[in-house]
Amino acid sequence: MSTPAFEIRDVPEEWKVVSSAEHFSGRVITVVTDEVLMRDQEVVGRDYVVHPGSVAVVALDDAGRVLMIRQYRHPVRRLLWELPAGLRDVEGEALQAGAARELAEEAGYRAGRWHTLIDAFISPGMTDERTRIFLARDLSPIPEGESDFVHRHEEVDMPVVWIPLSDAVRRALAGMIHNSQAVAGILAAYAASADGFASLRPADAPEA
Repeated sequence: MSTPAFEIRDVPEEWKVVSSAEHFSGRVITVVTDEVLMRDQEVVGRDYVVHPGSVAVVALDDAGRVLMIRQYRHPVRRLLWELPAGLRDVEGEALQAGAARELAEEAGYRAGRWHTLIDAFISPGMTDERTRIFLARDLSPIPEGESDFVHRHEEVDMPVVWIPLSDAVRRALAGMIHNSQAVAGILAAYAASADGFASLRPADAPEA
């Protein structure tokens, strides 16, 4: 077996931007076009979405079940089964704290043990959005009256279910689960379970 010529590891790189134009700025996203100098010296326009980033949680109980929620996603006109997740929209908030907040608000649970599961770019050809997906265990429901979060819009009547992790894997591979965070998180958790999650990074591991 030959040795790869390159280390299989993503590294930072930034090609020269000759000019940049903003086309739209909304509540969450901004759409821009950068004119980028390629290695063949041609300048090419690249459209992309600037995004604050996101976090998500694979919440796994003692029975090996993963918590999933169902939410309407208008751009794809579907009800999608997803992980508890949300934007990195609180300035200065640690990623784990944001993930814990989303787990509490969307699912009504807290976790006593956290690990970093994976880091990923959601769709790097069109957006700079990056996500960190956590593994959360030692779960307990938040008692009624301790949370004052009000579900609105797509989150109203959002079901919360528990399914075996192996069943979630089967459904992802069968094309029954489409959300990219959910698919990546489910498969990563299943792979990481092979060594009892011993190889996972700590929850506060830096993003590369």
